[in-house]
Amino acid sequence: MRLVGKRDRATELNASPRTYEMMHTDNLPSWRNAMTVLEVLQSTAGYFAQRGVEQPRLDIEHLLADALGKKRIELYLEFDRPLGKRELNPLRDKVRRRAEGEPLQHLLGYWDFFGRKFNTNHRALVPRPETEVLVEVVLKEMSQTGAVSGRLLDVGTGSGILAITFALEKPGLEVSAVDISEEALTLARENAQQLGVGIHFQQSDLAVNVEGPFQWVVANLPYVPTGEISGLQREVQQDPVLALDGGEDGLAIIKRLIESVPAKLSSNALLALEIGHGQAKPVREMLAIQKYRDISIQKDYEGIERILIARYG
Repeated sequence: MRLVGKRDRATELNASPRTYEMMHTDNLPSWRNAMTVLEVLQSTAGYFAQRGVEQPRLDIEHLLADALGKKRIELYLEFDRPLGKRELNPLRDKVRRRAEGEPLQHLLGYWDFFGRKFNTNHRALVPRPETEVLVEVVLKEMSQTGAVSGRLLDVGTGSGILAITFALEKPGLEVSAVDISEEALTLARENAQQLGVGIHFQQSDLAVNVEGPFQWVVANLPYVPTGEISGLQREVQQDPVLALDGGEDGLAIIKRLIESVPAKLSSNALLALEIGHGQAKPVREMLAIQKYRDISIQKDYEGIERILIARYG
């Protein structure tokens, strides 16, 4: 999960003066009773930009497309479509909440991960694109070793995106998933049911309550230092603290997993971890101390060292 980034407060549009006259300066865009799709996009993108929304045009495109039951790309074919109160009134509250910092994914109630739609809300971490790199790396390892079966454990499953994705990409796997949060597990079960996949979910502190051995263990654990949580983007701060707080140095929970999970691993098992910016070197050292081997580091889409994989036994 990428938890920090530069916030672009400038609008990406060259909206007309008439468009900006549609906005209140304090509360909400002042939409007329009849506006076109393009006018709503322009006025709201400007409004979002003034309030520090990082991707103002993209966010209103998602919200408007959802309100109209359209795909986002379809809006570009309907710029001149008139919108009235029936379409605008339900959208108004979500625009206000987004401007106040509520995550887009919470407002929509879903988000895409690895080509599939997952339910998202306050119960678990919002799916982020960097985590898809972990899936890609592990699937590549499976392909190279010819693995079509075996047992996989997702530690700290949250909304279940990793466990469910692996179960669907590799139907021969027996997939288990654990989380310390019962709320997160409830959301994960909902997602598994919605996507039609069977996974053994269990409440557990790391892998304490599960029976090995596993050939594959994946984990996107909390890795934000406690003292940095208050400085995260306002949207990220609406994720559960339990899913963010990695202790004083951000590595306390990852270290516990590295030290404890070998008891649950089969010979030559693979462990894959998502980590935070600047954590690759210390995590690599932890793995080496615990006698893991074939340790490698993979970068995410922004060139940040994000995924560590290692074998054990």
